[in-house]
Amino acid sequence: MQSRKYSRTYHFPFSPGTTSDDRILKDWEGLLQRPIIMTEKLDGENNCIKKEGVYARSHAAPTRNPWAKNAWAIWERVKDSLGDFEIFGENLYGVHSIEYTHLKAYFYIFAIREGDRWLSWDDVCFYAEVLDLPTVPVFKQGLFSKSNIITAIEEGMEAGSALGGECEGFVFRNAADFAVDDFKYNVLKYVRANHVKTDEHWTRNWHRAKLWFEQSPKERRA
Repeated sequence: MQSRKYSRTYHFPFSPGTTSDDRILKDWEGLLQRPIIMTEKLDGENNCIKKEGVYARSHAAPTRNPWAKNAWAIWERVKDSLGDFEIFGENLYGVHSIEYTHLKAYFYIFAIREGDRWLSWDDVCFYAEVLDLPTVPVFKQGLFSKSNIITAIEEGMEAGSALGGECEGFVFRNAADFAVDDFKYNVLKYVRANHVKTDEHWTRNWHRAKLWFEQSPKERRA
């Protein structure tokens, strides 16, 4: 049976990188009632690795794009261990808008779905370690107030990406597990202003991202 694609992530009302196609959650303060994980929003392709194969944003059919070949290599290694798990991650093999200078891997897990539930962040980290895959960088975690969530964003944007380069933004998720149908109230994002949203046009002249050890000393300092 075909599973659902990754749910649309709503923006905070104060996220400056929204467009007319984006959705904003106005009653977002309920997220502050529980511990939150603040992770960096990486600039790549949303890929899902599950027992049936590797999928891009749509789950209509497996992706066969050349920039997903690294994800297929992961699938070959882990497919027999996945069961009903759907591993969602940011695939950075093909450069989109940001070219990271301290890239140590191409696939960074940000969520795992099992049936009608999203696993807790602790479980995501546990299974990521079992599968020998990194998670997206965590900037802060714990309880947040409305004011210090904005302060955390400002500090994170000023610090730049944990992978080297600009920071696209941040994703805030409920640290606990939650139902798939409750996604929009448990995962919200902040995207920087003037972010160049990648679409089908980046694929015309795409190129592979360099891992950190492939970078020249000048590129690493950039």
